[in-house]
Amino acid sequence: MRTAGDSWDIVSSVGLTALGVATFRALESARDDALITDEFARWFVEAAGDQHFLEMLAEPSRFESTPFFPGTMGIRTKFFDDYFLAAAADGATQAVIVAAGLDARAFRLEWPTGTTVFEIDQPKVLQFKQEVLDEHGAQPRVDRRTVAVDLRDDWPAALETAGFSPERPSAWSAEGLLAYLPGPAHDALFGRINELSDAGSHLAVDGFGSGADIRRFQEIRRKYLDQNPFGNIDISQLFYDDTRAEPAEWLTEHGWRVQTRSPLDLAAQYGRDVPDLPDDLREMAERPTYLTAESGSCAG
Repeated sequence: MRTAGDSWDIVSSVGLTALGVATFRALESARDDALITDEFARWFVEAAGDQHFLEMLAEPSRFESTPFFPGTMGIRTKFFDDYFLAAAADGATQAVIVAAGLDARAFRLEWPTGTTVFEIDQPKVLQFKQEVLDEHGAQPRVDRRTVAVDLRDDWPAALETAGFSPERPSAWSAEGLLAYLPGPAHDALFGRINELSDAGSHLAVDGFGSGADIRRFQEIRRKYLDQNPFGNIDISQLFYDDTRAEPAEWLTEHGWRVQTRSPLDLAAQYGRDVPDLPDDLREMAERPTYLTAESGSCAG
């Protein structure tokens, strides 16, 4: 259960979900039909030493046919990979990865010359990540800057201190984040991104939208908890289901041009088969939205 002002490292609370995501990216990278290549993900999992996720790496087929099969992470990761590269090609010279976790895009994507990638997350998460990268001698392919700050605090000031300029087009991502934010912080996130985005900036997010959608997800997670790839942790207990703005509507009202896709749309686009699902799980699989948006005018 979340509490106001809570914090975490890589093996607790929300931080543990980042480790799970790294595990799923490592499993995706090992597939013959992999949609992404993330050789860094395995480093993070092995360094953290969590027994459940290490066992998943040792038995890649363990959850392939379950309702929460990790192959969905390949779809999500490719969506955001493609988004960032397209935004950069369109002139976005700054990329801001909000709640970056163990994201390694600064190391594995081919960014245009002159791009700066900012990674925002909890201090302990970024510290762990940097220690592992340093241990392996990894070097970023882009100007990479970390911003150690809680999203419930004044992260825009910390971001600008790190060198971000609101006067340059930017590409923002909030991947796998929104449900972990209280409603006021969720809505403030979009407001702050809007204020910091010059004309021609881009944004990509994924999420369920309303608090009611999140509550439905929680119910289904609990029903199928014995097939949970996150092990003993019920990630739905880390979610907030209070009132919040619907992202597509909010962004449209604030002058952004919005496009949305469902996970099943993306699975078909990428040629990725989805296991047969019970009706309630198929409904849940169709409910999340992958959203991209472009700012049509200078906000703020």
